[in-house]
Amino acid sequence: MTAVMANGNWDPALSRLLVSLEEVRQQLPSSEEEFGFLSGLLQSRELNALVQVHNKIISNGKDEKFHPMLSNAMQVALEVLDVVSQRTSIQADCKEIFFLLQKPHMQGVLCAHDAIAQKDYFPRLPEIPVEVDEDEETIKIVQLVKSNEPLGATIKTDEETGKIVIARIMHGGAADRSGLIHVGDEVCEVNGINVEGKTPNDVLKILQSSEGTITFKLVPADSKINLRESKVRVRAYFDYSATDDPYIPCKEAGLDFKNGDVLHIVSQDDAYWWQARREGDRNMRAGLIPSRALQERRIIHERTAKDKTGEDAENDDFDREEIATYEEVARLYPRPGLHRPIALVGPPGVGRNELKRRLLALDPEKYKTTIPYTSRPIRPGEINGKEYYFVTREKMEEDVEAGKFIEFGEYKGNLYGTSAESVESLVNAGYVCILNPHYQALKMLRIPQLKPYIIYVKPPSFEVLKETRHGAFARSTFDENNSRGFTDEEFLEIIHSGERIEFLYGHWFDETIVNADLSTAFEQLVRAVAKVETEPLWVPASWVQ
Repeated sequence: MTAVMANGNWDPALSRLLVSLEEVRQQLPSSEEEFGFLSGLLQSRELNALVQVHNKIISNGKDEKFHPMLSNAMQVALEVLDVVSQRTSIQADCKEIFFLLQKPHMQGVLCAHDAIAQKDYFPRLPEIPVEVDEDEETIKIVQLVKSNEPLGATIKTDEETGKIVIARIMHGGAADRSGLIHVGDEVCEVNGINVEGKTPNDVLKILQSSEGTITFKLVPADSKINLRESKVRVRAYFDYSATDDPYIPCKEAGLDFKNGDVLHIVSQDDAYWWQARREGDRNMRAGLIPSRALQERRIIHERTAKDKTGEDAENDDFDREEIATYEEVARLYPRPGLHRPIALVGPPGVGRNELKRRLLALDPEKYKTTIPYTSRPIRPGEINGKEYYFVTREKMEEDVEAGKFIEFGEYKGNLYGTSAESVESLVNAGYVCILNPHYQALKMLRIPQLKPYIIYVKPPSFEVLKETRHGAFARSTFDENNSRGFTDEEFLEIIHSGERIEFLYGHWFDETIVNADLSTAFEQLVRAVAKVETEPLWVPASWVQ
């Protein structure tokens, strides 16, 4: 102990604790083993180093000359990654910082920096209970300055007591930032007005008519609910407008979004109403959105009602096993040498094959497509592994049963199919694999091992479809010999088939290209493929875990 005390670098507080421990050693009801453990802990270099760091932070925090330039270094780093990744030709310095900022250790340092900058290192001690008489309640007075920003809290009537209580605190809102209002707190007065016997709407009217400072008199809840934000991001697969939702607890607290928007879910504590922000939105206050369970119930109810009234009868054969609401997503950054497969999906006759042919011809050393398997006999002049891989029907049926094929079908008594292994082989060889699978193959194709980028090739309106195809003297794909043009009935079938595909699998499309003009559609396709190679994109979270 003498050696420790003599060390000038040792924290004096730890030294005093050690001396005090020695002084009361005989009075402590502890064993030698327990005393030795505590004494050793106080003398450990690790604890001393932690205390020294803590003291430095506290002392420097009081020095106005020393302060962080920003408190969101991690967010800035992600924005830098986005900017750098969008450059088609990345210089050596940019490439170095691109990979450096993705390293877990660097991201850990940035997160630690932000925690210190936001002073998120102070110990959080439990509140000291206030002793009151049995017949009295603890009351807390909270004052908030009213501004154009909502207070960020909702209220309700407690079913058992009939009292007005805080129902939820919106993350990032004024009430949340104050740290003084909690879920379950009972509201007694607002600006000196007693709210006993009043309804939540009565209280809202009081708040709306108030100006300047709003004073709440609250009875604290028995327990505080942890409001730590989650890091979950989801892509929404439906449009939502809070003002049009008759069941939302507070329309002003709602968050509107569109199909395809990425949302940051900050709280899922409520079974029916989540709190969320739109990804990238600078507004820190979260808003209410329907939970996955609530939205699924709504969709099922709507479908049942339509079926009963006979509406949507033409879609009765549609596959409805999946109810698209939200999908958890994460950013997937471009992987050097490992390109995502490009899958062109759309109705027969929309022009997928021509778009695929043009893309393959654009750079044959970069873009490749898979060689299908077939059970039909090899013909004179054919080479196994060039046009097809020729296998026996028994072998192909065995592989189909084992789930090795993304898609397969039978034509004139012979099986044809595309194997998952052939896609993986092209990806691993550094090529961009181009596919135009049947839409039913998406269930087998959209897996973490392949990570496809799915582009829906959509037909234009009937008038445009008819005009452009006749103008280009397009041959009907409904005719085996391609000896004639499309009929009006075939154009309608293309459109109807496209609507059916969107209904079933639209939530899986990463991009949609309307093929009204082939040249324009091909330009859009080239830009889309370049984006996949250079930009971080949102994908199912399971693909990056």
